[in-house]
Amino acid sequence: MTSGGAIGDGLGAPAPALVARTVAIDPARVEDLLALLPAGEAPVTWVRRGEGLVGWGRAAELRTSGPGRFEDASQWWTSTTGRAVVRDEVGEPGTGLVSFGTFAFADDPGDSVLVVPAVVVGRRGDRAWLTTVGRGLEHLEHPLVAADAPAAPTGVTFTDGSLDGEAWMSVVADAVARIGRGDLEKVVLARDLVATAESDVDVRWPLRRLAASYPMCWTFHVDGMVGATPEMLVRRERGLVTSRVLAGTIRRTGDDERDLALAAHLARSSKDLEEHEYAVRSVADALGPHCSSMNVPEAPFVLHLPNVMHLATDVAGVVQDTHSSLDLAAALHPSAAVGGTPTADAVALIAEIERMDRGRYAGPVGWMDAGGDGEWGIALRSAEVTGRTVRLFAGCGIVADSDPEAELAEAQAKFVPVRDALS
Repeated sequence: MTSGGAIGDGLGAPAPALVARTVAIDPARVEDLLALLPAGEAPVTWVRRGEGLVGWGRAAELRTSGPGRFEDASQWWTSTTGRAVVRDEVGEPGTGLVSFGTFAFADDPGDSVLVVPAVVVGRRGDRAWLTTVGRGLEHLEHPLVAADAPAAPTGVTFTDGSLDGEAWMSVVADAVARIGRGDLEKVVLARDLVATAESDVDVRWPLRRLAASYPMCWTFHVDGMVGATPEMLVRRERGLVTSRVLAGTIRRTGDDERDLALAAHLARSSKDLEEHEYAVRSVADALGPHCSSMNVPEAPFVLHLPNVMHLATDVAGVVQDTHSSLDLAAALHPSAAVGGTPTADAVALIAEIERMDRGRYAGPVGWMDAGGDGEWGIALRSAEVTGRTVRLFAGCGIVADSDPEAELAEAQAKFVPVRDALS
């Protein structure tokens, strides 16, 4: 575990406590949260339908890895918030001291990070607020101004990542054969695509494009991991916990009448319903021990997005313990929606045959406040931005009657959001 100094300076001496202040501001000043993000200031975002949180700068940071990454982060956050001096004049979830995180999918390899921005701006309904964080009192005044608009990436080219389409279909066929002989019930296989621009990509460009094109999704960015996820792994807010499960996908055609027929087909598809049932079951089983009561709908609904449609189920419960939203996310990860069923067998098969490092793709991404409330999505429809290179990811749930060509087409459809956002 490595720390950005919020616990100590590496020599055993504790770092100065964080000082945070949240004040109410006029919502009219922050009608476009993403427009506030300055260039080159380590932006963090969690935005949906114009509401959410954005931030920039680094007041504190934790980097960790391995099977204890969630526990490391939880302990660090408890220590950091316990020593902080906070004046919160708003009292909403997401006010006061707030951290943003993105976590590796696998125990190994992969790194994870939890960041406390120096500035956070939030908006919910008719309320808006500004939080400033530092080591002293000099940071408490911060003017809010619209930043310069980002420039579009230029000269972007795309190449296959770890596997080309033919090789990846062979991996899918291998997985289908193993499922057919009873090794497991479902496995989620991912592939990557590499985009290269002429110069460093300003992450604010794809963020704005994703938020505009996919307002129903949660547009996020933390430490180079960017995307617009349709899947809420877990939300904890004032004693209530919710999780949106997506599994089962069909590509849209752009013809409304045809798409309605496809939605009806998806809702009746035994293959997709089976895949979805596995995912819902894994979430309900993981949340059950932490809830005094739960509501698990008997049938999914069809979620319509601009490029695809998904089978979706919203699971809800009443939390009966003190576990934070991050603790609940750790208990849920990896769900059947991103790993498979049984989970241990599926994750082992992914490591054996997928032939790529997922990094933080399909891992939890989101935010948490000092009280443990927060929202953690799954890093889907996402990419990792490093300089002028952008690595895009897409995954598909594989079950007994999956067709490799159809799964490749589904993966291509799932690349579309980030691919279009780079153009």
